[in-house]
Amino acid sequence: MLAEHDRIVLTEDLRDGRLKGGDVGTIVHVHRDGEAFEVEFLALDGNTAAVATVPASRLRPVTGTDLTHARVLKKVG
Repeated sequence: MLAEHDRIVLTEDLRDGRLKGGDVGTIVHVHRDGEAFEVEFLALDGNTAAVATVPASRLRPVTGTDLTHARVLKKVG
């Protein structure tokens, strides 16, 4: 089961198009006994790039074989 402070990977793109499958974030809040999670996504400079509520079905825990990859995040607006 996933919990606060766990690192996760998105398994698919989110609707707004900014966050993509493979993006890595950290759970900052658990909603409805794990049905959904508030996830913070950081830019490589350590600043918050996005915060999103994500259903459990769209994320998985980070594993020891995952590799970090950089991409440019689309700007809002």
